[in-house]
Amino acid sequence: MEITGEHRIAAPRAAVWAALFDVETLKACIPGCKELEQTSPTGFRAKVQLKVGPMSANFAGTVELQDIEAPEGCRIVGQGNGGVAGFAKGASAVTLAADGEETVLGYAATAEIGGKLASLGGRLVQATARKLADQFFTAFAERLKASAAALPS
Repeated sequence: MEITGEHRIAAPRAAVWAALFDVETLKACIPGCKELEQTSPTGFRAKVQLKVGPMSANFAGTVELQDIEAPEGCRIVGQGNGGVAGFAKGASAVTLAADGEETVLGYAATAEIGGKLASLGGRLVQATARKLADQFFTAFAERLKASAAALPS
């Protein structure tokens, strides 16, 4: 399954880059995030509760930022296990491009699922994944916009 997207963020590229590594920002923006802990300068452990179609599951997983080219972009590689619900793993290439005072964040992600999640059907899972990605990046952009607005001019 592949998911791509682009979001314009009303904040400078350096601020967007820093937010990608900020635990509190990420925790506030990840849909269903119950816990998020930084385990290394580029690694995180999370517990997330998600609903995919009729199925609701708690996932425990890890995320690692790789191929870091500050502040242009990186790869985000993650995996999660939802017990009987199944598993999910994937990677996303994230790029940040400065556009005046704003930043254009682009991403191209691939994901693989197994277990009961896979039995729900590709369209439902892909639609849910797209919705979750949009929710994350919308919340991320709004949080950065609010932070930038709070700074003195």
